[in-house]
Amino acid sequence: MPEGDDRHPFLEGLSRHRGAPSTIMVIFGASGDLTDRKLIPALFNLALDNLLPGEFHLIGYGRKEIPDEEFRQMAGESIRNFSRRPMDEKPWGDVKRNLSYHAGAYDDPESFKSLAEKISEIEKASGRELQLVFYISTPPTVFEPIIENLGASGLANHLVKGKPGAKVIIEKPFGRDLDSARKLNAVLGRNFDEKQVYRIDHYLGKETVQNLLVARFANAIFEPIWNREYVESVQITVAESVGVGSRGGYYDHSGALRDMIQNHTMQLLSLIAMEPPVSLDPESIRDEKVKVLKAIQPLVLDRLEEADVIRARYTEGLMEGKKVPGYLQEKDIPADSTTETYAALRLLINNWRWKGVPFYMRSGKRLARRVSEIAIQFKRPPGILFSEGRKFDVAHNTLVIQVQPDEGMTLLTNSKVPGLQTRTQPVKMHFRYSATFGSNTPEAYERLILDAIVGDSTLFIRGDETESSWRLVTPILESWDSLGNHGMARYAAGSWGPLEAERLLWSNGHQWRQTGI
Repeated sequence: MPEGDDRHPFLEGLSRHRGAPSTIMVIFGASGDLTDRKLIPALFNLALDNLLPGEFHLIGYGRKEIPDEEFRQMAGESIRNFSRRPMDEKPWGDVKRNLSYHAGAYDDPESFKSLAEKISEIEKASGRELQLVFYISTPPTVFEPIIENLGASGLANHLVKGKPGAKVIIEKPFGRDLDSARKLNAVLGRNFDEKQVYRIDHYLGKETVQNLLVARFANAIFEPIWNREYVESVQITVAESVGVGSRGGYYDHSGALRDMIQNHTMQLLSLIAMEPPVSLDPESIRDEKVKVLKAIQPLVLDRLEEADVIRARYTEGLMEGKKVPGYLQEKDIPADSTTETYAALRLLINNWRWKGVPFYMRSGKRLARRVSEIAIQFKRPPGILFSEGRKFDVAHNTLVIQVQPDEGMTLLTNSKVPGLQTRTQPVKMHFRYSATFGSNTPEAYERLILDAIVGDSTLFIRGDETESSWRLVTPILESWDSLGNHGMARYAAGSWGPLEAERLLWSNGHQWRQTGI
């Protein structure tokens, strides 16, 4: 054990494995829904697995006045309601002792000054300098004042043994367009070094997404054919069966393109299409992701019949046999809304590996089922041996990587049907995480919080990556703003989206696959 590291006996072992330094974490927006449903349960499960630092303090920060003991009770209820594993008072008791609450405004320098004093008191009682991790789990409207006040109060420049000892984790959205993303990055750059910034996208913490690099680069059967010579097309689907619910006011200022395509779906694209990194070093991986985004060909937007982008909005329909309202009938949605609930894109990547291979992306609400998947469709073999009549059903070999809800991979191949005649039929080989590794897989936020604490930025988004993604998406948003509702397609709730989305694929002889099979 390092000198001066008096870890509690329960927190020995695995925490030492990843080298988690003694830490004070401050969660801004501590009374919010994300903290309640995800962050507190994630911290509890890390404690249960002995993965938190030996000395760990949690400070909740919010506008509302909440006594420390009440905040501890709220945290306990979060665990009971939302943790993937039941409450265990022993490890939680070790965390709860060092849990407190600090009330203050996000734009008030004095509140941050008193926060700095509180942190200083914790360090004095500890007898050592502690790493600071600031988690900004608030509406994006207060990102900038929080970051500026962390800088002005000196907390952003906190040192541990003479080296930078502060980190900031920022939830999405990272801006609303390219200009706002650049502005937010500039604010971060004035107060933190890029190495201190952890832009979080919870999709990158999902096991199946993390497995993409392993599937590609640790299996010799995949990497040699992962290119334009063998791949015919790639489809990425992020579908939600729910509507906007109580988030109507927020969603109407966002839409499918901002809410899903710009972040989650683009992350999946970059991991699928990136070149092999020179190492597993975080910067090597993130360098390759940025190169993919920069290589995407500019989209056709000004000719509706030939456009590379389709947008649509759901109308009333049936979900699980029950009638549900259309988007314009949802709570807090204005009658003249121009917001899309579905977006589909056709992309081309202009590099040596992917030249000419179309990447299709779609995401929407009130679709037939909840599923996120990547489908790599390989080219058909030459139609020489098995092309006679109907008895040969030869499908495209397809590798389907399902991100949620049933994480795993499926490989579609062709096989002979048993019998006295030679007939063929597509068959599927399945791998499911739950069947192989058990169903109690760590939540994405557990992995991401732990990575931030130990300083591993692999699964976080770099500033130039956010700008590259917005550089592609912003012209689409500007085009749609100028068109209003002109060109807005419609689809019934419970369907797989508008017929117009099929046009993106028809021109290349493709069609959207039936997801989940």
